[in-house]
Parts: sequence; C-alpha cells; structure tokens
Amino acid sequence: MGVLAPRAVFVHRRSEYEELLDRHATFGQAEFFLRSRGRSIEDVLARHEAIEDALHRVSTGLPGDFRQARVERADLDRYLFAPEDIVVAIGQDGLVANVAKYLAGQPVVGVNPEPDRNPGVLVRHAPGSAVAVIEEVQRGRATVERRAMVQATLDDGQTLVALNDVYLGDPGHQSSRYTLTVPDRGSERQSSSGIIVGTGTGATGWSSSIAADRALQEWLPAPGSDSLAWFVREAWPSRATGRDLAFGDLAAGEQLELVAESELLVAFGDGIEHDRLPIGWGQRLTVGASAHRLALVT
Repeated sequence: MGVLAPRAVFVHRRSEYEELLDRHATFGQAEFFLRSRGRSIEDVLARHEAIEDALHRVSTGLPGDFRQARVERADLDRYLFAPEDIVVAIGQDGLVANVAKYLAGQPVVGVNPEPDRNPGVLVRHAPGSAVAVIEEVQRGRATVERRAMVQATLDDGQTLVALNDVYLGDPGHQSSRYTLTVPDRGSERQSSSGIIVGTGTGATGWSSSIAADRALQEWLPAPGSDSLAWFVREAWPSRATGRDLAFGDLAAGEQLELVAESELLVAFGDGIEHDRLPIGWGQRLTVGASAHRLALVT
C-alpha cells in the first residue's frame, strides 16, 4: 500500500466581521451597528483580512502534493484528525489550546496573523515563514516542544483533556458542593464557585488571574513543567464546609479527587463550556496530568 501524502489541517475561528454579517446580513447594516456603539468597522474588517491573508498565503504556498483541509473552531469536537496530519492553527494563542484536546500527538504549527495584537506564546510563526516550518515538520526535522496537559476522569470512564486548565463546578459558576481530596492533605467538604486545575501552559491564563489576586504566583508551574496547580474559587466556610484546602500543586502522577454533592456539576477545559463532562450526585472525578502531550512546533 502507498504512503499517504501529508495533510495540512488549517484550524481557524470565524472572525468578528463574519459574525457581524451573519447577524446583520449586509456590510452597511453591520457598519451602522458598530458606529452606533462608537466603533469602526474598518478595524474589524482589517482583522478579518489579516486572518484571511494568512490562510491564503500559507495554503497556496504549500507544495502541490500536500493534501489540505480546513476546520473552524466551533466544529473541532466533530472533526476526525488523522495520524499523519500537520495541524496549522491560524489565529490567537487560545486557538492552539482549543485544538490540542482533540489531538493524539499530531504536530501543531501556530501562525500569528496579528503580531501587534497576539502575544504569540503558542502561535509563534509569521505567515511568511510558516510554509518552510510545515515542510520541516513533514521532513521530520522540526523542533517540537512537548507541553503537559491536564485530564479529568469520571468514575464511569469518561475523560476530558485540556491544554490550559480544567474547570470543575456548577455549570453557571454559582455555588457547588462537593468533597475534595488532595494527596497528603486529606479531604474536606466544600461549597465554592468551582475549582481550576491548570498546567504550565495555562499559567498565563485563568490560573494566573487567580494566583495574582491571592499573591500565589510562586505556585504556578513553568511552561514546560509536568506539574499542575489548583485553586478553589470563593470557598465558603460554614459548620458543614471548610476552606483549608484552597490551593496547591500536583506533581507528576498525583491526582486530586472530587465527589459531587450537588445535583449537577460539570468539568470543561480551556473555556469550551459546551464540550463538558456532567458530574452527577455522588460521582467521583479525578484530575491529574494527562498521558497526552501537545506537540508544539517551535
């Protein structure tokens, strides 16, 4: 049997301009809508064109034997990636996190179409150099950085993987009740607005915000670390619940455990709330480092 030609899968998200046209039907109506709110459509259109230009430059620059496919962020949970795929994420850093949970070791090339806006922590390559990087990946000569991911596992075997962080708690971010067990620190019944478990990659995101508010930045793992950091949000002390287990870290191989004591809790990763695990009363969820890694092309 012949070897399949490489396939570049371009991952992107709909621009604000496209969403405005979906909502308002015409350019003129979209322009009026933004102007009535003190905004200019020129800025929105410029961002849209930057993304489209990057997609065009990279896709047309690839050799003719490269197969190509495109998938929008909203469709990632329904898309089947093949083992030979080279994933090309064009957009913000968060797009790499969005696609990472659906991969099984495929290399990811992050392309930054707006370097003046995007930090480029994960989308490290300019559109003009991306083709050469993809070809290096295809030849097996690219440098790949393996980033740790976090995994939540229900007692019925369902799993969820994320690159930045996992949220555990009420689907509306309101008060939730559960029992939390942490390695070497015991168990505690809590009522809180949820728990965040983050990776080193996620240490610049949700985890960072919580840690900064509490002056706990030293608990955040380094980008390449296999450790995780966890934080309980707004734990409420009462006769039945405590807040002694408020934050900590998980070394490689360690897991925290949550047993639900509310009618419905959820776990979701990297801000994608619709792709979640429902946790029923009495169900047990464990969270720790995943065996999967993001293969980020540097």
